[in-house]
Amino acid sequence: MSHNTTEVVTGGVVLVAAIAFLVYAAQATGFSRDTGNYDLTASFRSAEGISVGTDVRLAGVKIGTVSDLDLNPQTFRADATVSLIQGIELPDDSSILISSEGLLGGNFVEIVPGGSPFNYEPGSEILDTQGAVSLISLMLKFVSGGEEE
Repeated sequence: MSHNTTEVVTGGVVLVAAIAFLVYAAQATGFSRDTGNYDLTASFRSAEGISVGTDVRLAGVKIGTVSDLDLNPQTFRADATVSLIQGIELPDDSSILISSEGLLGGNFVEIVPGGSPFNYEPGSEILDTQGAVSLISLMLKFVSGGEEE
């Protein structure tokens, strides 16, 4: 009978560990909707390298995530919605760009704050955007002597 008790206890420990892992994964990926966030939108020429869940950073600190990314059929631009932590107030002349962590690193969305005394309201659109820079096209320009078109 002690053999069955050991199996039941071991199974219970494994089940508790699995549930704890699932809760941690849901919180880490932002799966659970936290009401302490607000959304801003931006339209990029190229959103290469980012997707839903990509970090949004300000001064290197994560302040949110990309919550939606769609193609606008009228403008043929990538419309992104970023969800930012409540309490982070951005001046309404701030810019947003897609940056790279390095040559082999991933991309993230970076917000560069402006100097305006007025702040973005929830749901506002950030107009000053810069899309992803293609490393291949930069290398081709370098190899070809940097000729401008």
